[in-house]
Formats: sequence, structure tokens, C-alpha cells
Amino acid sequence: MSSTNPVASNRIPARTPVQPSSQLVMFVLPLAMLALPALAGTPINETRPLDARGHVEISNLKGRIEVRSWDKQEVRITGTLGKGVEALQIDGSSADLEIKVKYPRNTDDRKSEPTDLIIDAPTLASLEIDGVATDIKVEGNAGKTLDIDSVSGDITVAAAPGQADIESVSGNQVLTLNSSNVDAQSVSGDIALAGRLGGEISIETVSGDIMVNSKGERVKRLESNSVSGDAELRVGIADGARFSAESVSGDIALITAKSLSARVSGESFSGDLVAPGASINRSKYGPGSDFEHTYGNGSADVRMETFSGDAELQFE
Repeated sequence: MSSTNPVASNRIPARTPVQPSSQLVMFVLPLAMLALPALAGTPINETRPLDARGHVEISNLKGRIEVRSWDKQEVRITGTLGKGVEALQIDGSSADLEIKVKYPRNTDDRKSEPTDLIIDAPTLASLEIDGVATDIKVEGNAGKTLDIDSVSGDITVAAAPGQADIESVSGNQVLTLNSSNVDAQSVSGDIALAGRLGGEISIETVSGDIMVNSKGERVKRLESNSVSGDAELRVGIADGARFSAESVSGDIALITAKSLSARVSGESFSGDLVAPGASINRSKYGPGSDFEHTYGNGSADVRMETFSGDAELQFE
């Protein structure tokens, strides 16, 4: 006679994993896919007519602004409108168009997401761009004017406007410009300016460094000012040009061709002065030094001045 094991007889059979039915999968998956767009921004796809030499004003509080050039007489606006943004406002005419990212009033703008604007505009259009916490990029523009104003975003430009006026607070500027008139200013960001710069340059920083390269072009006028940032100015100097480079504690290096024709002067309270062939005069009774030297026929006027920084003229 065989005996029965009561423990074995009371065991619960192992469960077989339940597989979701194909009908359930087909029902749930589309719902999940429908929920995804709510987490993302709203796509932008707008087009407006604009004259070949029209004016475009673009404003975005935070995110990105990218402007590209094309040969059509219209503006195409794409990108993504951030969640929490009220609207993309487009006003104006074919001569003067305004594109603005509008945020709700009396709300905490930290709750709204960044907006990315990608804009194609006529090559010869003039541009006016404003951003706060916004990275700005411009490529190919050759309009009469290019004005950019940013607070904390970086600015990158590769363009050939007739006149460029670019300002930032804490963002860096990387500018490649073929322009006759450039004005660039920054507080704590660096400014790197290069290109065919044969006209006038005004460049200013507080703590950021300055780097200028005119690519062999002879500049007619240059003003460089900084407080604690260094300045490296690699430029050709035209006959009759007027150059002024000033700094408080930053160093100045002016690098130009050996064929320089200019009267060059330098002055510093406690920094070192260096210039090929020049005799440096040092005060007998305290700090301070200066020099003045004529190269060639002395047609241009070049002045370097620092408080505690060094200043050097170099030939290449």
C-alpha cells in the first residue's frame, strides 16, 4: 500500500506567467505614444514675405536663436516653442517684420521651457536680435546692419554685414565678420573677432579677453579697452590710421607688419613696455615708464596705455 504525503498534496501549483493579449498591447501602446507630445514643445512652422533688403527683429527670453541666410524674399520660422510659453508673435510687413516669443504676464518665467527659433531670412536683410538666457548664432547674413544684444548667452557669427553692433554681458562672442564697421562689447565674456576688417573697430570688455585678427587687412581705426582682460590685436595698420589700446591690469599685445608707418607711443604706471628699436624712459623717483618711436614715415598714430599690465609692440 502506498502512502500519501499530506504536504506534497497541499502544494500550490507553480503559476505560468501571464502574457498580455495582443488586443491589450494594441490598446495601451497608442495611448502611451499619445502622451509623449505633451512632454515636448510645440513645433513651429511659419512663413512670412520679406523684401530682399527688409528688416527683421527677433526676440527670445531663453533658449536659442539661429538665423540662416537664403535667396528667397521671405522669412521661414521653424523650431520648437517651449512648454509654458504663451505664443509666438509675428507682426509687421514685408519691409519690417517682428518675431517675438511671448511669455505669460504675472507668472514665474522659470516654469516655462526654453524656445528654439530657427529662422531663414534673405541674405541682404538687416537683423536686430535680442536675447536674455539665449545662445545666438548668425550665418551668411550680408545686410546693411547686424545688431545683437544678449545677457548670458553665447554669440557666434559668421557673416558680412556693412555694420555690426554686438553686445553681451556674461556670454562669449566668437565673431567672423567681413565688415567695414564693428562695435563689440562684453562685460565678463571673451571676444574673439576675425575676418576682413578694413574699416573701423571698437571693442571693449571688463574682465573678458580680447582677440582681434584682421586677416591681413589694414584697419583705419581701432579702439580697444579692457579693465582686467588681456588684448591680442593682430592687425594691419593703414596709412593715417588712429589706434588706441588701453587696459588697467590686463596685458596688451599689438602684432602688425614690419612695414608699419606710424608714430607709436606707450605709457604704463607699473607694467613693462616693449617696442622694437624704442628707448623706454623710466621715472627716476617712482613707478612709471613711457616711450615714443617713429616707424617708417610715421603716417599713422598708435597709442598703448596700461596701469599695471604690460604693453608690447611686435612685428611679424
